[in-house]
Amino acid sequence: MKEVMSVEAEGGQAPLPLPVQGGGGTTRPDLQHRAMKILRAREAYNGYDEEVGEKPPRFEVWGWYLYEFCSYFVLTVLIPIVFPLIISQLQQLPPDSLQDWNKNHQGLICSQKETHLYLKLTSHTIRTSTGSKYSSLEWTSIAWATGLAIAAPVLGFLSFHLDGHFPKLITAAATGVGVFFCLPAGFFKVTAIFIPYIAGIVAASTVASAAHTHHLGLMIRSFTGPILKKSQFATRQGVSSWLSLYATAAGCLGSALISAFTYHMLRELNTNEHDLMSLWVVSIFSGLIWLVGVLHVFTATSRTTDSISFASKLHPFSIFKYPHAIGALAGVFLSSFTTMAIFIGGVLFIVDHLCIKPLHLLYYWLMYFLFPIVSLPLLQPMQHMIKMNSVKMQMVGFILSLLSSGFGFYFGHNHWKWGHILVLGAVQSTSTGILHAFGRVLVLDCAPSGKEGAFSIWFAWMRAAGLCVGFTVGSVAPGHVRASFGAAFCTAIVGIVVLLFGNISDVGGAVAAGHVRDDSDQRSSTVPALDSKDSSRV
Repeated sequence: MKEVMSVEAEGGQAPLPLPVQGGGGTTRPDLQHRAMKILRAREAYNGYDEEVGEKPPRFEVWGWYLYEFCSYFVLTVLIPIVFPLIISQLQQLPPDSLQDWNKNHQGLICSQKETHLYLKLTSHTIRTSTGSKYSSLEWTSIAWATGLAIAAPVLGFLSFHLDGHFPKLITAAATGVGVFFCLPAGFFKVTAIFIPYIAGIVAASTVASAAHTHHLGLMIRSFTGPILKKSQFATRQGVSSWLSLYATAAGCLGSALISAFTYHMLRELNTNEHDLMSLWVVSIFSGLIWLVGVLHVFTATSRTTDSISFASKLHPFSIFKYPHAIGALAGVFLSSFTTMAIFIGGVLFIVDHLCIKPLHLLYYWLMYFLFPIVSLPLLQPMQHMIKMNSVKMQMVGFILSLLSSGFGFYFGHNHWKWGHILVLGAVQSTSTGILHAFGRVLVLDCAPSGKEGAFSIWFAWMRAAGLCVGFTVGSVAPGHVRASFGAAFCTAIVGIVVLLFGNISDVGGAVAAGHVRDDSDQRSSTVPALDSKDSSRV
């Protein structure tokens, strides 16, 4: 031990002492070899700590869940539901619009308030200087696309800083910008002002989502280590799916809260006047809830990834070197499009064609957003039991969307009972949660260490773009549910084909990203300098 102590004290810089004679006169020729192994093991552990950091504490994980709870509803409730309703309150219906609706819906008994609300949403009452006319839903789509155009160059610039030293600052700043645009939503009673309002919220939400996803990548790496053997990949898979599934469930709970509050304030609307106050309160409340999520900045542990060369201007485009990641992004876009087209098309179909009681619309919203709180956590043990990876779980999500969209398309001319609506909401909400949770995991599995930010910006933007296109398709032909459901059905088939024949693999992506190496590779062990016999002694 005297020789080992001298080696450790010198830090491996001085030459090792020569072997000495033991008490019995025998030499110890393996002492120097073992001492070198111990030093290399220590260096490996030190490198591990510097690169990965400490394992995320519980309060950091809960803080990450909190931000998902406080932000998930922005692109699922606030933009596609609340803001079109606010814009619709500024519109004046043509005098014959109600008569035309009654002619096309003979035999349906709907309340006048419900009919006025639907017509204000879908009628082309917004006239621009060029003479074009748009509905409140189409106006929201234009603003949404504007926000995506603004977010694209911003995300490219911020990708360097996400992978550098400012991810928490980016999260706080993006959230602050989004909250700022939520607060004055009803102050100016001008339709055109909602273009910058919605565009600002969309851009801020996309940037914040990228930072949020980037932090997930760092936490996964801290839990599992930088490099795993192929046989150990199930460990990373279990951690990433656990974090993403529970976060999605928390986000659905936040969406249920905002949707229920929206329904409550809809009851306070005055259809005879331009009443913005009720829905404006929803926008303010949403902004304040979103602001609460900034607490995540204080609970998050600061972690720095590998150094980024700012001279490399192609860092935001490094994802194109990884084919598995490109396929994962395609799945994210297609899944977002599918789920939003079904959701918006279904809501418009329920209000327009079925004329159900307003309370049943609330039941549908609650089923859609609350059911994943139960179904998603139950998926994780099932996933491990049948050994399904992220790609297969996404295929399950697309199959569920096929069922719901196919059902809606086939029975699009029938009069549904509200029990059928609840079943549709339960199935489709589970599909939405699966596709979002495992799409995020698959992208991060393909992201190399130090490039999580560059990959996260693409995930956030493609998800927001898919939701925007799905919202546009679902709302451009109101009253024709077979159009939106048919488009969603075809897109779900395309998504399954991409996952099956696109050579997409979570293990393959992780290997290409450097997270996983073959079991025979000596570098893939947690402490690469030690074999199994000597590691126990250290």
